[in-house]
Amino acid sequence: MFQTIINAWKVADLRKKILFTALILLIFRIGSAIPVPFINITDGIISASESSASFLNYLALMAGEAFNYGTLFAMSVTPYINASIIIQLLTVAIPALERLSKEGEEGRKKINKITRYFSLALAALQSTAYFVYLRSRDFLTLSADGTAYTGFWLVFQAVVVIFVLTAGTALVMWLGEQINDKGIGNGISMILFAGILSRIPATVSALYENMNQGGAYFVLVPIAAVSLLLMVVFIVWMDNAEHRIPVQYAKRVVGRKMYGGQSSHIPLKVNMSGVLPVIFAGSILSLPPTIEMFVKPATDWPADSFWGMFFGWFQSTHWVYAIIYFILIIFFAYFYSAIQYNPIEMANNIRKNSGAIPGIRPGKPTSDYIMKVMSKITLLGALLLSVIALFPIIFGLIANALERPVGGLSIGGTSIIIMVGVALETVRQLESQMMMRHYKGFLD
Repeated sequence: MFQTIINAWKVADLRKKILFTALILLIFRIGSAIPVPFINITDGIISASESSASFLNYLALMAGEAFNYGTLFAMSVTPYINASIIIQLLTVAIPALERLSKEGEEGRKKINKITRYFSLALAALQSTAYFVYLRSRDFLTLSADGTAYTGFWLVFQAVVVIFVLTAGTALVMWLGEQINDKGIGNGISMILFAGILSRIPATVSALYENMNQGGAYFVLVPIAAVSLLLMVVFIVWMDNAEHRIPVQYAKRVVGRKMYGGQSSHIPLKVNMSGVLPVIFAGSILSLPPTIEMFVKPATDWPADSFWGMFFGWFQSTHWVYAIIYFILIIFFAYFYSAIQYNPIEMANNIRKNSGAIPGIRPGKPTSDYIMKVMSKITLLGALLLSVIALFPIIFGLIANALERPVGGLSIGGTSIIIMVGVALETVRQLESQMMMRHYKGFLD
């Protein structure tokens, strides 16, 4: 990977793209440090509100502590990710959107436009919930006499905070599009990567503080640290693993030349959907706690009440959260593979090129066979992805049961999956662009 980056740096065009991407990420980090007017958070929401730290940790994961301190990019890419999920689901359910998705580049542009507008609507909704939560926890600036704003000034305060946070989301989407057009990698993924990367020092600090407490932590912390490193190796292996469906092409004569007759294969990646099922599942699970911000009383619900138990299920320290998380990862893995790969089209392409899968008849038997193989591969990839995503949660539940909670691990699996996935995909893009330039120079 490092060798690829070094080689890319030697190419003037790619060097400009890398520097441009770095500049955009620097702007994102600067915006993540600019406080929003009327918000006064000194120690961070998470450190001051332990009861909801698990959910807030997830949102802080997306924004890289910007959410934790109420800065310009506090909403970050979360509204855009949620909007993308909802639009993709509606594309399957609404015929008009399905037709747009099949209209080529123009259709995709229209769907992207709809997604952007919907993202702003979700950003406004999430910003309103954020404002309500901050006000209930006394994280807003006070009037000159030391009391909370009321009446007109409260409305003014709310409008300013919600507008600035929503504008921050719009700016983040624009920055992501600039990376797509002029930089390297997927813009939204790169911004998400930068946010997670900025949280590594805090995670390391939390593990170090646990280690200083001694006792059982001398065993738990090293196990946690080694597990995180092994996850990186496992993710890289899983990302490169693939199942190959053999294809035999028949010989055919065109003019005086003979074509075909060779053996090939269709590569199916074990992890077809990459990090998307994890991001999608986490985003869906963030919706109930977002609603909770609107309706939660300042004194909290009793733990044994209906609402106390219901919203407690959606904290990452709860076993119900782990089960729902697992189910959603499986669902989105199948959903993504279904919309990205069409076995019937793949079978038709094989037949058009005079090919066949050994032992399988062309046509419907071939498409059924490909669908069967894809289903098994998708399930295997989803299960492997679930192991990585759920391990830190399960480890945290065990540590909490031993009354030895380990800080910094509640989102460890999700963070590592996203970081490694984005890094590998970016390196592949660099390699692809270097290869294109190599062939272009050869042809010239």
